[in-house]
Amino acid sequence: MNIYDIIKQRRSIRSYKPNPVEEEKLNRILEAARLAPSAANRQPIYFVVIKDEKTKKQLKKAYGEEWFYTAPVIICACSIPEKAWKRGDGKNYADIDATIAMDHLILAATEEGLATCWIAAFKVPIVKSILNLPPGMEPVALTPLGYPLDIPEITYRKPLEELFKII
Repeated sequence: MNIYDIIKQRRSIRSYKPNPVEEEKLNRILEAARLAPSAANRQPIYFVVIKDEKTKKQLKKAYGEEWFYTAPVIICACSIPEKAWKRGDGKNYADIDATIAMDHLILAATEEGLATCWIAAFKVPIVKSILNLPPGMEPVALTPLGYPLDIPEITYRKPLEELFKII
């Protein structure tokens, strides 16, 4: 597949097969996230890969949707704001760098025949506590990772004219 096919194929999946994710595939996906660009190459990111059923069960306190836990793996993308590049006006790029890495991870997962679903609607303090994240490390997004049970049709996307201005 080429990158355009991968982008078109990617979907937010909310149902997963119980099949485990092969370590080789997981390692390639994590490598894609590791290679993502970051502002001034600061790489203020950290990922927690969750396979442990006990930990997944605890995470239900932070995000209660049952479908989320049908995937064999859950990944938490974190940012480390104190290590990030800051623009001249003070804007911190930690969360942006973490989201770029997460996007690389999601596209790599699609290439591997796996599915994901970007989640940000979780209770941050609970995730920080359950994953024992150190002070200064912020969970930015969660995604399940596994083989899709169902693949929905593409959802509505705005036309180019609504999203881009070419001058």
